[in-house]
Amino acid sequence: MTRGAYLLELDTVPYQEAWDLQRSLAGAVSQGAIPETIVFLEHPPVVTLGRRTDEGEVHVPSDAAVDVVETDRGGKSTYHGPGQLVCYPILDLRRHGKDVKKYVRDLEEALIRTLATLGLEGVRFDGLTGVWLHRPPRKIASIGVHISRWVTTHGYALNVDLDPAPFTDWITACGLEDAAFTTIARELPRPITVADVRPVARDAIAEVFDLELEPLPAEDGAGLWPQPVHARLAANA
Repeated sequence: MTRGAYLLELDTVPYQEAWDLQRSLAGAVSQGAIPETIVFLEHPPVVTLGRRTDEGEVHVPSDAAVDVVETDRGGKSTYHGPGQLVCYPILDLRRHGKDVKKYVRDLEEALIRTLATLGLEGVRFDGLTGVWLHRPPRKIASIGVHISRWVTTHGYALNVDLDPAPFTDWITACGLEDAAFTTIARELPRPITVADVRPVARDAIAEVFDLELEPLPAEDGAGLWPQPVHARLAANA
C-alpha cells in the first residue's frame, strides 16, 4: 500500500548539521509526529567513520581540507564530497517488514534502478554492501545505516561527478584494500550532474519503498527542523 512521505531536497549541508537533522526527523517519525521522510543532499568534503572502522583504515594527510567524523552508522569508513548524491531515508521499518537486511537490499535496489535509468548496470556482490559496476569491479555507491526503534537514519551515497581519489588516497574505503571506485560521469559518454540524477533517484526510492513523496519547502535549509518539539522527540528516540 502506497504511503505518503515527506521529501526534503537540500543543497550542500555540513555533515554534522545533516546528522542533527536526521536525528530530529527520526525522533519525530518514531513518535508519529511526522510522516516518513526522504532527504537528498550533498556534503562538503568529509570522511565518516562507521562503527566497524579499523584504526589503520584512515590515512588522511595532515594538510587535507576535509573533516573526519565518527558516526553511529554501520560499516567502515567512507568519503563524501560535492558531486556525490547522498540519500538519508528516515523510515519506520515496522511499515517495511522489520527486516534490516531486506532494508539494505532495498536501498541497493533503488540504486540499481537509478543507474539503469541512466544507462548503467549496477550489480551486487555477495558479502559486500553497496552497488558496483562489473568487468572490472568498481564501486559506484556505498551504504551505511543505523536503526533505532526500527527507525532508520544514514543511508546511501551515489558517486555522480567527483574525484574518487580520496576513497583510496585518504582512507581504505569500506575496508576494501584493492577496490576501485568510479562515478556516473566517468562511465557515461555525456556530462551529468547531481541535479540530473536527483529526480531519477527520487523516483526509484519512492517506487522501491512504495511511497508517495510530498516535497517540503527547503528555502531555510536544514534549519527547518530545530523546533523545540522535534528536539524533545529526538532526545527520546
